[in-house]
Formats: sequence, structure tokens, C-alpha cells
Amino acid sequence: MTNLAIPHPYHLDNWQKSLSDLITNPNELIAIAKLDPKNSRFSKLATQIFPLKVPRQFAALIRPGDWDDPILAQILPKVDENSHSTSHSHDPLKEAQFTPETGLLHKYKNRVLLITAPHCAVNCRYCFRRHYDYQTNSPSQIEWEQTFDYIHRNKDIEEVIFSGGDPLALSDRRLAWLINQVEGISHVATLRIHTRLPIVIPQRITKEILEKFKNSKLKIVLVTHCNHANELTKITEHAFAKLHKAGVLLLNQSVLLANINDKSSTLAALSKKLFSQNILPYYLHMPDAVQGTQHFAVTEHKAKEIMEELRGLLSGYLVPTLVREDPGAPSKTRV
Repeated sequence: MTNLAIPHPYHLDNWQKSLSDLITNPNELIAIAKLDPKNSRFSKLATQIFPLKVPRQFAALIRPGDWDDPILAQILPKVDENSHSTSHSHDPLKEAQFTPETGLLHKYKNRVLLITAPHCAVNCRYCFRRHYDYQTNSPSQIEWEQTFDYIHRNKDIEEVIFSGGDPLALSDRRLAWLINQVEGISHVATLRIHTRLPIVIPQRITKEILEKFKNSKLKIVLVTHCNHANELTKITEHAFAKLHKAGVLLLNQSVLLANINDKSSTLAALSKKLFSQNILPYYLHMPDAVQGTQHFAVTEHKAKEIMEELRGLLSGYLVPTLVREDPGAPSKTRV
């Protein structure tokens, strides 16, 4: 059973310290999780392609000695990542085709996505941007001005999405500047922020950021990324309670991952735990066909069976929508 409180000390009073004191050495992670090195599934080659990175307090939620722990399975570089699949690629969503300005993706008519930060607090092994060229696509100040000018000129854009990397990995000051730019565009009504920080470093939700959200003229939607109920603790509950009180709409999107959450009972437990923390399940994504993530794949046939079972376990508002992303499609495709 997962601890509801995270052991001290994990810089719980300072999110920047937590962000700068990440576990990046696989041997340290194995030791902290009390795993038997003789049974190691770690791959050094996989870390060279996509490094290990995880906050200490998130790693503390791993069940000691359990190589099959659902949190460990999301963050440990494994030998499975080294196999090559002809059905997988570095950019399966063809994002480069929808980038009219540096760091801006315009795939759908009424909304745009901004790559606001080039890094995350945790490197999830199934990440669809694990091969993304952040160096080339991180806007300079002049390019940011061009990006916001693009949004000004395109009057159909009603919603701006902050993504990354993780937008909440930015400082409060930088995040406030970006929000201010969006607030200055009259035809934009909604700001959506996709983030994993409140899950892995919950103390990121500061008084300053809450005030900014509460006083914004925009409707603020925060989409968390949580795949398993074990990721939610008393500390995340406190963070989400503050966001809810500030008027932020809280949604969650998960990825359907083989041997992690590909059971209806597991997903039902996740939905219930999310709802207890003021979060509504939003999307359940089929894994994107990213090179190095083949071992996470779940067939659409199995996914549909899981969803059918899930509908029998939950009230309708707790059932996420199963979707996949198809390059060039006008919206996400329901499965």
C-alpha cells in the first residue's frame, strides 16, 4: 500500500530545491527503492538516449523491492527501450509540420500550443516528446514576440495551451510574464496548462501562482498527468485543494500503459482517487508510437475491452474518453 504522506526531508518548503535535486543516477534510484541489483532491468544505453530524471519525493512512493511497481515502471530506463520498431518513429505526431513559429504548434483551428519550457521535473519513459529538439524550438525573446503576434493576427484562436517540457518548471515570474502576454490578446478566453509538477513536486503550487490564476481574466484550466492512483498523496490533495479554491478547473489525462494501468480495476481506482482530489478524468490516451516506447503499447482491441469494463464500474462523469492522436486530424480521434 502506498504511503499517504511522503517521508521527510524532500525540500517540501522549496520546490526549486526539489527541482534541482533530482535523482539522475539509476544506481541511486535502485538503492533508494531497495531493489535487488541482481534482478536489474536497467539499461545504460537507454539513459544515454533519454536520461533518468525523477524528484526524490516521487521516487519515495515506489514500493520497496518491487521491480514491477507502477511508478518505477514509468521512470526507470529499461532494456526494452533499446529495441527498434519500424512502426515507431521519433516524431509520430508530425509536430514539425504544424509549427508556423518557433515553439508554437497550430494543429487545431481554434487553439494553439506553446512549448513554454524545454524540460520537465521527471522524464517519463513513454514521453511522446522524448526525441523533441528543444534546443531548436525554444523561442528567444524576439521569437516569443513573433509567436504572440501570430496569435494576435489569428482571430479564430480562442484557447492557448502551455505545454513543454512542463510549464510549471518555469519560475513564477516567467510564468506570469507568459500569462500576461496571453491576457493581452482580446480574442483568447481560455488558458490551458498541461503539467505533471503538482503530481511529482506538489509544493510547486505557490501562493504567487495561485494569486495569478485567481486574478486572471482568463478561464484557467489545469490538466494534470497522472497514470496510477499510487501517484496521489495527501500532499497532492492539499495542492489541488488550493488550485480548486482559486477557481482553476482541474482535469486529468492519462496514458494507457501495458503492465502499469491496463486493467479496468486500476483505472477505476485512479478515477476515484482523482475525483477525491477535485480532478475530473478527461482523456485516456493510446500510447503514441514513439521510438523506444514499444513495450508500453496496448492494442486498441484490449483498450476497448478495458473501457467497456470501466463503464460498468464507474459513474459516467468518472470515465475518461479513450483517444488517440492522428497527424493532420482536426481533433483527437475517439477510439
